[in-house]
Amino acid sequence: MGFSREQPIFTTRAHVFQIDPSTKKNWVPASKQAVTVSYFYDVTRNSYRIISVDGAKVIINSTITPNMTFTKTSQKFGQWADSRANTVFGLGFSSEQQLTKFAEKFQEVKEAARLARDKSQEKIETSSNHSQASSVNGTDDEKASCAGPADIHLKSENDKLKIALTQSAANVKKWEIELQTLRESNARLTSALQESAASVEQWKRQFSLCRDENDRLRNKIDELEEQCSEINREKEKNTQLKRRIEELESELREKETELIDLRKQSEIIPQLMSECEYVSEKLEAAERDNQNLEDKVRSLKTDIEESKYRQRHLKVELKSFLEVLDGKIDDLHDFRRGLSKLGADN
Repeated sequence: MGFSREQPIFTTRAHVFQIDPSTKKNWVPASKQAVTVSYFYDVTRNSYRIISVDGAKVIINSTITPNMTFTKTSQKFGQWADSRANTVFGLGFSSEQQLTKFAEKFQEVKEAARLARDKSQEKIETSSNHSQASSVNGTDDEKASCAGPADIHLKSENDKLKIALTQSAANVKKWEIELQTLRESNARLTSALQESAASVEQWKRQFSLCRDENDRLRNKIDELEEQCSEINREKEKNTQLKRRIEELESELREKETELIDLRKQSEIIPQLMSECEYVSEKLEAAERDNQNLEDKVRSLKTDIEESKYRQRHLKVELKSFLEVLDGKIDDLHDFRRGLSKLGADN
């Protein structure tokens, strides 16, 4: 991949995502699991890149520019946009601390990339000034053919510039070799990207299958929950039936106890019946005696009425007798007084 001249300066592990190119809203997983994500520094080009490889597939190859911004969208997730790759990368970390370290390193590398850009622009301006000086000195060299020894110093300077140009040509060849290496790397990256695109399509199909399977499982879960609800209702009914059975068993035990008592009582029923017959006979005898007594009472009442009648009759007769007796007594008193009077006269 041409990473031999690059040195890792920071490494972490995270789940890698890319924005869905069709919707620009949904995240598409670029790795099946957490993979290594590293910051690399290219000594030759004085540039910084974020690189992540999953097996033999490059899933992140993003050159950091001063215009990039890393954004924390949650406690464990961050993202940045890469205009060259025409995508947005997202990283999911296992802790907030890892996300914070990655964001701080991104800011440091971004600042280093800015400084490298500024230095590169200064070098370009310096090279331009040297080129202009070479052009001027070349003109002077042409004039030196007809000039005197006073221009020997300028010729020496021109020789130095020629040597510098030769070195620049050698550097150009080196850069051409480096460019060829970069082209080969880009070809390999293009192949990797095509493989990634194919993997994305495969992941999309698998995601669609997983989503269908998920919907089926959700429906199955709903059915199982409904069955669980029915089972719970049946359990509640069984609980109520158990309570009812316990109540009936308790009532049955009470009835059995009553039945035992009744059986015990039934054993003394013949004795009670004989006693009842004896009492009935005594009751009948008492009723007969009562009837006789009632007859006697009625007879005595009749006798009493007759006695009362006779007493009233005797009272009347006694009263008449007393009245007659009183008259006789009065007559005797009168007779006595007459006797007493006769005796006195004599």
